[in-house]
Amino acid sequence: MMRPAIAALMLWAGLLGLLYLALALNVVRHRYRAKVGIGDGGDPALARAVRAHGNFAEYVPLVLVLLLLLAIAGWGSLHLHIMGGILFVARLGHGIGLSMSEGPSVGRGVGMLGTWGVLAAASVMVIWTAAAVP
Repeated sequence: MMRPAIAALMLWAGLLGLLYLALALNVVRHRYRAKVGIGDGGDPALARAVRAHGNFAEYVPLVLVLLLLLAIAGWGSLHLHIMGGILFVARLGHGIGLSMSEGPSVGRGVGMLGTWGVLAAASVMVIWTAAAVP
């Protein structure tokens, strides 16, 4: 029988995987439109799409590993749902915000703070849990 915390993490990992795919397809769409195969060709919309995709790839895998460690260590599904939900909303906001504007935006701010908040909380929780083992 699967533990609820693992099921919670699977839900958020799956949703984040679909969001990652959407960001990748957005890059392909912009590459096709701009007729650029490598780099961004100086196209601002393509550059933003590449960065939104890249930024996701830079943060989300590490956070998912930390959340998996918490699930394995016995943290409850509520904790995983809260952090997974915050991460999903943060990454969605960041992707939308960066796709619409090169400068600061509410979406990018929410994305940055939400992602860093979950990264910090999960890191501290993993350290705390490891330190509690005799």
